[in-house]
Amino acid sequence: MTSPTDLTSPTDLTSPAGTASPAGLPRDPYRLVVLDMAGTTVADGGLVEQAFSAAAQRLGVRPGSDEHARRLAYVRATMGESKISVFRHLFGDEDRAQYANAAFEEAYGELVDGGRIAPLPGAREAVERLASEGRTVVLTTGFARTTQDAILAALGWQDLVPLTLCPADAGGRGRPFPDMVLAAFLRTGAVADVRRTVVAGDTSYDMLSGVRSGAGIVAGVLTGAHDRDRLARHGATHVLGSVAELPDLIARAEAAEAPGPVAGAEA
Repeated sequence: MTSPTDLTSPTDLTSPAGTASPAGLPRDPYRLVVLDMAGTTVADGGLVEQAFSAAAQRLGVRPGSDEHARRLAYVRATMGESKISVFRHLFGDEDRAQYANAAFEEAYGELVDGGRIAPLPGAREAVERLASEGRTVVLTTGFARTTQDAILAALGWQDLVPLTLCPADAGGRGRPFPDMVLAAFLRTGAVADVRRTVVAGDTSYDMLSGVRSGAGIVAGVLTGAHDRDRLARHGATHVLGSVAELPDLIARAEAAEAPGPVAGAEA
């Protein structure tokens, strides 16, 4: 298994928002873990691009054309963002954006129903381990609720976590806004301090969302859309080979924060 590459030192795990605990007192555990779905816990084999092409064609954008290539490049660059926001940028007026988004969700749902998605290796096991350690895990997505539910049903994950969120569940704004992370913080009550939240995702927008929320650990994973450099440039505190490495990262972070022996105390 590839070991994680730390982008900050252990003493900076809660920087810039965090400050050191009083001497001799351990920090609270990282009890809230907010995970992205497609590209982080779920492998969809490029279905976003296929569904986009189907939606764009309904709006008269011919596959293989320069216009199609330009719009697809924007879709790739904004992986992780709320899909309706992407379509508003690409197609201008609200009616066309809503039509394109509905077509996209329909096409993606058909691909999901066709068995074109699967859990990423070790993802379910990581979620189950985090839960067994007393952590609350929340799954988030940039898709609409109907698509998110279709993915969960296809994987048999309907009862895997206590809360799943899409942009509409957090006031309508998806990534890179921090709203879904903050909604998870408010709705679960799992931690008293947002800095004791962990966010993990595969895109630069996931990283920005985590940073803007004030999460103490913002982990990028290399199983999805963006590479190590892009994740780091957008605020990742750590970059992991996959989400399967996340439980060990959290455990190491907590161990690094534990108070050392008091000077003069007996061993």
